[in-house]
Amino acid sequence: MRFAVLGPVRAWRGDAELKLGPPKRQVVLALLLIRAGHPVTAHEIIDVLWGQNPPDSAVNVVQRHIGELRRLFEPDLPSRDASRWLKRGSGGYRLDVGAEGLDLLHFRSLRQQARRLADDGCVIEATKLLIEALELWRGPTASGIPTDVRSHPVFAAVDAEHLATVKEAAEYALRAGPRLGARVLVTLRQATAHHPLDEMLQSKLILVLAATGHQAEALDVYRAVRTRLTEDLGVEPGPELHAAQQQVLRHTVSAPPAEPALPAGVTAEVIDARDTPPGTAAELRPAQLPADLATFSGRRSELDAFGALVPAEDGKPPTSMVSVIGGMAGVGKTALAVHWAHQVADSFPDGQLYVDLRGFHPSGSVMNAGEAIRLFLDALGVPSHRIPSGLDAQSALYRSLLADRRMLIVLDNARDSEHVRPLLPGAAGCLVIVTSRSQLYGLVAGGGAHSVTLDLLDEAESLDFLSQRLGRNRIMREPDAAADIVALCGHLPLALAVVSARAGMNPTFPLASIVAELRESQGSLDAFSGEAPIADARSAFFWSYRLLTPEAARVFRLLGLHPGSDCSLAAVASLAGQEPRRIRPVMTELVRANLVSEHTPGRFSCHELLRAYGAELVRDHGVADERRTARRRMLEHYLHTAHAADSVLAPGRERVELHPHATGVTVLQFADAAEAVEWLEANRPALLSAIEQDARCGDGRYSWQLAVLLETYLERNGRWQEQLVVQTTATTTSQRLGDIRGQAHAHRALGFANGRLKRWDEAAEHLTRAQHLFVELADPIGQARVHRYFAYLANQQCRYKAALERYAQACRLYRAADRPSGEASVYNEIGWTFILMGNYDEALDACRRAITLHRDASERHGEAAAWDSLGYAYHHLQDHVRAIRCYDRALRLYREIRDRYLEADTLVHMGTTHHAAGHRARATLAWSQALSILQVIGHPRVVQVREMLFRHAAAGDADTERLGA
Repeated sequence: MRFAVLGPVRAWRGDAELKLGPPKRQVVLALLLIRAGHPVTAHEIIDVLWGQNPPDSAVNVVQRHIGELRRLFEPDLPSRDASRWLKRGSGGYRLDVGAEGLDLLHFRSLRQQARRLADDGCVIEATKLLIEALELWRGPTASGIPTDVRSHPVFAAVDAEHLATVKEAAEYALRAGPRLGARVLVTLRQATAHHPLDEMLQSKLILVLAATGHQAEALDVYRAVRTRLTEDLGVEPGPELHAAQQQVLRHTVSAPPAEPALPAGVTAEVIDARDTPPGTAAELRPAQLPADLATFSGRRSELDAFGALVPAEDGKPPTSMVSVIGGMAGVGKTALAVHWAHQVADSFPDGQLYVDLRGFHPSGSVMNAGEAIRLFLDALGVPSHRIPSGLDAQSALYRSLLADRRMLIVLDNARDSEHVRPLLPGAAGCLVIVTSRSQLYGLVAGGGAHSVTLDLLDEAESLDFLSQRLGRNRIMREPDAAADIVALCGHLPLALAVVSARAGMNPTFPLASIVAELRESQGSLDAFSGEAPIADARSAFFWSYRLLTPEAARVFRLLGLHPGSDCSLAAVASLAGQEPRRIRPVMTELVRANLVSEHTPGRFSCHELLRAYGAELVRDHGVADERRTARRRMLEHYLHTAHAADSVLAPGRERVELHPHATGVTVLQFADAAEAVEWLEANRPALLSAIEQDARCGDGRYSWQLAVLLETYLERNGRWQEQLVVQTTATTTSQRLGDIRGQAHAHRALGFANGRLKRWDEAAEHLTRAQHLFVELADPIGQARVHRYFAYLANQQCRYKAALERYAQACRLYRAADRPSGEASVYNEIGWTFILMGNYDEALDACRRAITLHRDASERHGEAAAWDSLGYAYHHLQDHVRAIRCYDRALRLYREIRDRYLEADTLVHMGTTHHAAGHRARATLAWSQALSILQVIGHPRVVQVREMLFRHAAAGDADTERLGA
């Protein structure tokens, strides 16, 4: 017999896993395992099962569960004989099992050995043992049993052992060296995600990150923890955290050998990004400002004051200029910022950047500085693979790109000073406009920012606001009613805008009737006193909401559950549990009421205050079951549609099996890869937010499955930082659920993402864990894919023999599982490895075999990839004619299945071969076609292909291998 309790409760008799029965029986077994070798009384079992309110039959129920467990363990044992495993005595029940048969006892044994070794000074071996011990954990103790039972102290005590061991491992790793530190990081990151306010644990993460060469990320962690402490608990970091930060700042944490020194604040990525040919980042002129409001009015004094901040074209300020626009929600901060930005945009010839930081987003999905910087770097033309991983390094790259430029930057809806500080340029010539509901004392006192706090509109400005939207004649016809509207709206621009929309859509309505509706909606003027500005907006929203048809009102409420303001018609239909064709007229009604906007056909957005109002309605007046089922339908829409998209992108690849979706869920299907990528790109923010929302508010089951389904898309588009974030969340949620399959997939994806970022030790650690988990699951397909990822790591490090050994293991697993498409993919990758080794004849054999197997399995994706690899092998043999023929075959297949990205990849290879053959015009054509495709899909490889075209035009004898690398 073997047992597991560090994660789901499990038991095996020989190699067969046993079905343990109902939840209460699993609880009894979990308690016996935790107390293995010691008697557990019936009273203790009853206390864990029912607490203070056991049923009269509790003792009989416990005895029945004990009997069922005994028969389960030893089905052939006569009832009168004593059990070998489950015994009665000393007033209770005892499960006799040793460390070789129970993961908890094995864990404790390894921990004791590690402590003894550490005491003897053998810290490296001690660290290895603790890593081995921590790898036994598959989630919280006895995960899967009822939540109310699992909160019992007996289970919490075992969880505490895990947390203490993580801290010990981190402490040992700091003395054992960076390689073991990288292995400990995997578990340490998971533990800190589960315990975000544990200062000692977070300090260990900071120190281990610094010791393994991730100083910038260590400081990012400190800032994030400090923000959580101040916001959630109202306290500053304690001595452990402060000391860890100081060690990182003073470079007193041991770390691997340093790279050659670069100028302060400059990374290798910065130098690489600045040294770009014409047509890349250096020549991009982003123009990201939202449209100016045609009916903007008022704010003359503020605009006059702003005029002094913008220098004449021939006068350059000594530093960048920062202007902060503050004030309460709905007062018009964004409208003023955008209007002023449009007025002065011509003074900043290098372009404009804009981002909504969502600092006060009702869903809590604040955009962090790192995400904002990555958006800006993307707009400035920096490819994803050149963006460094830490916030400090990203800020340095961003500031370097803005040096010697005159740019206008609008940072909308900032949370606090620290939220925007990494986004401020360091050189002269730029204007930064920041809006926030908070008073940003830090930017004003520490950075010399110019600050303006917007007040409510005065009487004249409010009436002018109405006149701009309703026409001066209509206001003059009913001046008293117009004054009443201004008063009832509390002079708040947002409330005035909603009222104006209502009046404007009904031009025959007298303004007096609008006033009557406003007064009737509240029944009192107290709610419009101006002391609670949000109440003013809420009241204006209410009367607009109450005029909706019942179905439109229901949909508006449900929109408050959506993770993010932007969503598709299909997502709204799933929230409502209706067909899209029935939801379309409902959304049209909401658009006309100015409660949502249709910014592109079929996609809708809702202002954050309106979403907050909808969320209030669904929370305060809706039914809890309706909220749960609506959120479930929405998540299943994203999950099953993402599954359909992933199936088109990688049809031959194994993927997670989903449970059937609920009734009322709209699931989209895609004819080809182009459609799938278009949907994924349009819905990427919502998909990423859904992963985080389910991890935070749900049980996490949808979270890890969505993360796994996005893996191929994020990988192909070079979004490796996003991959790290979502797969880390997937690891945390699947571990919390005790879902071993979810953990296996998430660790596998994290291994590959870390490999992309050349974090070799962390990549190997994640893949090793994934391998163990897939073995435990008896999943040969999962094991084979992990071997392929290990082979990728080996190839990246020029360890080609090790890669081939991994591929051989993957082949054997695919063959045993009767998965010819997987075996065919491995042969293609073997062929690519031989190309890297320079063994081109062997590469030809492997690629031809891959083509045959893929063709037999009718796998056109795989066949096209193998033709491309075969062409690349012929290219290196300088057989350019055959290489082009192979590329033609690959292109025909990719165009048939409409896989635009891989079509572009083959066109790049074809252009390289034409260039080597001296066909300059054909090379230019192939690369230009590839560039057009990559620009359409927004792939970071755009910069590389543009550079190839530039060099091709500038120097006909450029080295082909260097261009095609």
